[in-house]
Amino acid sequence: MPVRYRLVGPDLASVRFAVSPLNELVLSLRSWRDPGRFPLQLPWIRRMRDARDDLDTETLLALIDERRWTPDFLTPQPRSPLTRIEDELAMIAATPPEVVHRDLRLLYGDGERIPPPLRSPGALPRVVAALAGYWDRCFAAGWPRMRALLEGDVMHRGREIAQHGLATMFAGLSDRITMTGDTVEVRLHSDVHYTRPTLDGLTLVPTMWTPAVAAPLHAGEPPLIIYLARGSGTLWEPEPLPAPGALAALLGAHRAGLLARLDTPTSSTELATRLGVTTTAVNQHLRALRAAGLLVSARHGRSVLYHRSDLGNRLLSGVS
Repeated sequence: MPVRYRLVGPDLASVRFAVSPLNELVLSLRSWRDPGRFPLQLPWIRRMRDARDDLDTETLLALIDERRWTPDFLTPQPRSPLTRIEDELAMIAATPPEVVHRDLRLLYGDGERIPPPLRSPGALPRVVAALAGYWDRCFAAGWPRMRALLEGDVMHRGREIAQHGLATMFAGLSDRITMTGDTVEVRLHSDVHYTRPTLDGLTLVPTMWTPAVAAPLHAGEPPLIIYLARGSGTLWEPEPLPAPGALAALLGAHRAGLLARLDTPTSSTELATRLGVTTTAVNQHLRALRAAGLLVSARHGRSVLYHRSDLGNRLLSGVS
């Protein structure tokens, strides 16, 4: 069934792009229900499986039903490509109770079918806390890499609009999206259907967590289309770890490569994700480099960030 958005003046001002860390966080819960539907993300899914042990899994699993749908209030319209997770979690925390109740009933139907963690008056703070914990444990380290992919998609779509127009850009998002005249039609894998004007514009959000396209369940939500970002299949491919030959001979290839890379503070989890190795293996090298005085470290939230020390910078500059 289609959702139709009628652009009020089909020009660039009517369509905007946004990148949403909250959107990625919430939609990734689909992989908890059915990881086999997300083969492109299996390296990340496998790596994060053990990290879930410390999370409020009861609440997180309640946020997605058997159809892999989530309530609308968890994916509010992002404001820009520069949205921060702290701001979006604050938006969820400020959701009016009647909107939360409306969206839960729209998703689950009768109140008895709403999962127990979401029924109590204090459910919303618990939801926000569960999502914040999930972000810190599983997403924060890899987010710069994810964000770079999503922002790259946005830049590509902007060039398409400039070179070929809105209709071509919409057709390139998915074979389930078409633009005819001033109307954008989104054909969903559901019985959700409505038609509404985009009085305040239409927001397009790339994601790594949809096999097709998605739109709000409730017609009263701001116009929004979520689509699969380009390049998602390459996101978790291991990156090369080049290092100057003389430094590799002194320290070993892996430690020399890590030292060359750590010009900005980075966690061992993010490094492991980028390089396609285990966090344990990376930590062994990082500890050795820090013990030699070539790296310094500092705690940031639940993560420890490493970067080159002055000695490391001098050593690297002497062999490059």
